[in-house]
Amino acid sequence: MSAARLLYIDAIGGVAGDMLLGALLDAGASLEQVRAGLRGLGVDGLDLAAQLSERHGLAATSVRVVAPEEHVERDWTAVSRLLDGAGLPARAHARAQEAFRRLAHAEGRVHRVAPDQVHFHEVGAVDALADVCGVVLALEALGIEKVSCSPLPAARGLISAAHGVLPLPAPATLELLRGVPLYGVELETELVTPTGAALVTALAEDRFGPLPPLVLESIGYGAGTHLLPDRPNVVRVLIGAQVADGPLGARRPAVLVECTLDDLSGELVAAAVAACVAAGALDAWVTPVQMKKGRPGVVLTAVVRPERETAVAETMLRHTSTLGVRLLPIQRWELDRERHVVLVDEQPVGVKVGRLGGELINLAPEHEDVARAAEALGRPAKAVWAQAWAAAQRELG
Repeated sequence: MSAARLLYIDAIGGVAGDMLLGALLDAGASLEQVRAGLRGLGVDGLDLAAQLSERHGLAATSVRVVAPEEHVERDWTAVSRLLDGAGLPARAHARAQEAFRRLAHAEGRVHRVAPDQVHFHEVGAVDALADVCGVVLALEALGIEKVSCSPLPAARGLISAAHGVLPLPAPATLELLRGVPLYGVELETELVTPTGAALVTALAEDRFGPLPPLVLESIGYGAGTHLLPDRPNVVRVLIGAQVADGPLGARRPAVLVECTLDDLSGELVAAAVAACVAAGALDAWVTPVQMKKGRPGVVLTAVVRPERETAVAETMLRHTSTLGVRLLPIQRWELDRERHVVLVDEQPVGVKVGRLGGELINLAPEHEDVARAAEALGRPAKAVWAQAWAAAQRELG
């Protein structure tokens, strides 16, 4: 089995959809292949214009979407149907749907409405559709299986939007970046756009941090629109083959964050577990215990990467009645993990794949995808789960 191809997003000047697309084209993705895929959106006159630019003396590719002016406010359902009919490859389709799903949920939290009531305004425009679909098509052209990303820069200031003047980072951007490592910079401009945030969080999931081990193969630079005074306004991508971790996979550091509770209702304990996961925990669970004087209680435990320790500890303190949390450094042996997408009667379902020394060990269809496909097909979730598992076994086994 050949090594997985990895993409690392180095957000030097932040990240936007057009910047990431430019970087992928600069790294070798076929512009014509991306253009051909975008035609499936069915928008007359839609095209991409790419040209060489320079930022602080650094050569980079800038991308501009060419399309007729639209006066359309698409909701999440309309965008989802447009993507369903675009004829995208299965993995590209799933990645695009996940990016817009995250956008809908983020906008819904900002405006206090259900995700399916969100009208995307700027991010529903044809240029954002082209950016998102262009990026996922470029990833397919490059054969990218895994994506990770650097911490992201956050500037201050104000920006005009469809709803009025908003603070930076934009509220929807911040909602999308919950659990993502950020660092502040002394600039008053938008460095990370909502579309850029949706893409990197959908693609990288929880893989934010330093460059993972890889054998470097290609590099690309994508240019942003504005000139920044203190840094080149570019996003850089590094592409290479995954470095094997050894016969037991990877041994990586982690931290156990836990507290003991005897005065919190079961419903609130469950909410605290969910909050820990949202704050970046790799896993979280509750164990019943007997406390002093025979009182029943529970231990709430979360496993986190070292860089998420503070965020998850703060979450426990905020969401429970504890007066303190315990920290225990640990090591974890981890399977080599990837995400594979299969089709169950034309419905894409993501499958988590675990390998040990290249050998296929675990397959786990993702519950949200299974539930969505089951609803669309009018079948029991367990039947869709079994079909997805069997399809992944055939394709990967």
